[in-house]
Amino acid sequence: MSSLFCCGSAKAYRPQHLDHEAKFTAFMTWAVFPNASSLNTSNDEGVNLADLKPPYAVQLVRQVNYGPLESRRYFIPVEGKDEAFIEIAEDDLIRANFQKLNSYKNFKCDEHNEFFEVNLYQKDPTNKHHWRANLARPANSIDL
Repeated sequence: MSSLFCCGSAKAYRPQHLDHEAKFTAFMTWAVFPNASSLNTSNDEGVNLADLKPPYAVQLVRQVNYGPLESRRYFIPVEGKDEAFIEIAEDDLIRANFQKLNSYKNFKCDEHNEFFEVNLYQKDPTNKHHWRANLARPANSIDL
């Protein structure tokens, strides 16, 4: 896979400058031509984000424009490597208590009729003692 996008012609859709612009820029720079080895996270037990302590995670949603969802992938920055990311599973984010921020960017490829949404996630800063169920962690998965 040479790119996470369908091609190099995906352009920002209604671009805006955001507070987290540097995070989006770092991911988009890497996503144009990701290192194949950083995309391989095939271990069944997942990635322990508590050990890696990533400052944020990125969700890349790919779908046909006004059509079905094709993929939903998650990436975290690798510490010590400039503009490098590794792919993780959604369950890794849930276990590490990451929450979606209200910060996203959209991209569109007119050539292939593809639409891409890039979302940011960060570790939820709430106290675990006062933690309650939310959509990321269904109440039926809580052992009391």
